[in-house]
Amino acid sequence: MATIAAYTSPSIGHLLPLVGVLLELQARGHRIRLRTMKREVPRMRALGFDVDALDPRLERMEFDDWRARPLSEGMQGMIATFCARGELEGPDLRSLLEDAWPDLVITDLNTWGAAAVAEASGLPWVAFAPSVPFVRSEGWPPYGPGFPPASGWRAAVRDAVFDRLALGPAERMMLHQRNALRARLADLPPAPSAGALVRRAPLMLVTTAEPLEYHHVDWEPDLQMVGPTTWEPPTGPLPWLDEIDGPIVLVTVSSEFQRDGAIVRTAFAALRDEPVTVVATMPTGSHARIHVPPNGRLVEHAPHGPLLDRAVCAITHGGLGVTQKALARRVPVVVVPWGRDQFEVAARVEHAGAGVRVPRRSLTPERLRNAVTEACSMREGVEAVAAGLAAAGGPARAATLVEQELARFALGPSTRPE
Repeated sequence: MATIAAYTSPSIGHLLPLVGVLLELQARGHRIRLRTMKREVPRMRALGFDVDALDPRLERMEFDDWRARPLSEGMQGMIATFCARGELEGPDLRSLLEDAWPDLVITDLNTWGAAAVAEASGLPWVAFAPSVPFVRSEGWPPYGPGFPPASGWRAAVRDAVFDRLALGPAERMMLHQRNALRARLADLPPAPSAGALVRRAPLMLVTTAEPLEYHHVDWEPDLQMVGPTTWEPPTGPLPWLDEIDGPIVLVTVSSEFQRDGAIVRTAFAALRDEPVTVVATMPTGSHARIHVPPNGRLVEHAPHGPLLDRAVCAITHGGLGVTQKALARRVPVVVVPWGRDQFEVAARVEHAGAGVRVPRRSLTPERLRNAVTEACSMREGVEAVAAGLAAAGGPARAATLVEQELARFALGPSTRPE
């Protein structure tokens, strides 16, 4: 069987979805050689993986896009961060490849330096996308603000203005900086467009599915939707959860700090008099100035699965992983997108009729309370999304696609069209 090297970004929200795929590959007899965050190394070793830590400088590099005000500044900040990380990722992955001699390499979508080294290595290469890919798609709005799909001249003007003022400049910045990074790290020729850069890998596993994701006529064969792949660490007893009677509303914020604690504060205020227990998870530990009502509970870390099994609704920040976890369990969602790809996740939830989007600027207790009531009535859309996510195949289909890439490469790698 094959040795598979996997390289993650320093984000728990990107690691856990990949773990689901790696466990499936390991169960099929493949050896997993993983490089990830230092604090996760013991847990990953306990799963049977051969693991070591990322370059520690990567984890000290702050992802500070939350400081940006306009969306265009946030996009440019994201590009700058990923390029800065890439300077460290390239040598880091190269050392892993030299040590492991793998048969195939998997890189996180956001590890641009690792992607350059993987491409130059000549090995079979798979990209892993646990978030909505930053790529244009025929017939759908431009990536970034989460515009609702629409037709007609107003939508055309809307899209053209955003393209001109925000997306186009961001794509040109990405193309220039990432091509320079590729040349420095791996002596690779320049790619012709930002889209070509995102789609350099012969195969990208995208962890979502229709009808939550839009119907794309231009994604396959290289972009393959496999549905949710998230694995959750096993947990011991949760006595505080056993003490909760009645239904739960789960509230989540990002696992990477983005100053989104207002979601939790507003949810507690909105639902303090409702016959539910509001459980909020804040992985970044930002609990200052949050009043917890008698029917609320605030924790840093808790497994979402057991909470969602008892939930009547989930209020999420728009992270794709937790949003899909809820919908896969037929739990309607209210999405309050704060940044990054979260606007696009919110747009897809809204388009699928599986939940309600509450814009950040409209976040009030009354608006959020009404959104929860509305979301709980959207059973048809929730059921359709749950069925689509289940049908996509998850870790099993993702592992099969990886094995097919190994087999395809063994027959002779093809030249990738530009």
